[in-house]
Amino acid sequence: MLIRDTPAQERPRERLLSQGAAQLDSASLIAILLRTGTKGVSALTVAQQLLNKFQTLQRLAQATIPELRQIKGIGRDKAIALQSAFTLATRMARELHSEAPLLDTPEKIADLLREECRASSVEVFLVVLLNARRRLISIEKVSQGTVDATVAHAREVFRAAITRNASTIVLAHNHPSGDPTPSDADIRITRDLIRAGQLLHIEVLDHVIMGRAGNSGVNDYSSLRELGLFSA
Repeated sequence: MLIRDTPAQERPRERLLSQGAAQLDSASLIAILLRTGTKGVSALTVAQQLLNKFQTLQRLAQATIPELRQIKGIGRDKAIALQSAFTLATRMARELHSEAPLLDTPEKIADLLREECRASSVEVFLVVLLNARRRLISIEKVSQGTVDATVAHAREVFRAAITRNASTIVLAHNHPSGDPTPSDADIRITRDLIRAGQLLHIEVLDHVIMGRAGNSGVNDYSSLRELGLFSA
């Protein structure tokens, strides 16, 4: 049966829209990539023939264009489309398996941010987005202030976290004066953001303040959690 002859709700594209891609079997997903079949044969049938020939998705992904074209209904353009899609999937898997930095201590956060903060002559408020394993997703700049002040709004802080699906975040900003000692305003803003994170089920792990080496002790940073100032 050709796809156009099947009920609309059973066609691969319509099922993807209504049920989501994860609910489709491999043949249906491949059929969507193929778009059309060949004379008298549906794209779904051609997709199933591909799976029958190569047995596994891994072997199908490794197939050359000439090997793909051995299947009736797979011309040059369809073979190219399939190889492109599988190459992208391979690259995505490689990205997922390459370990991002583990950021489970204030020292590691400070090491990550030191050069960026050192170059700034005004206060910059950053949010370090982490996954559930406390590995880096990204660093987002939330706001940039005057020489001695900046304002961090909860909506700006958590927008990036929600968009990037972060499980936890670390707040960070610099003190251009070089002294990383937290101010009363730093403590107040931190506690406000902890409460906002609790409502959104996004944990605020710490607030790291960057200064400069040689100021206020050995470290050029301070951690509100280590200082015992980290509570809602």
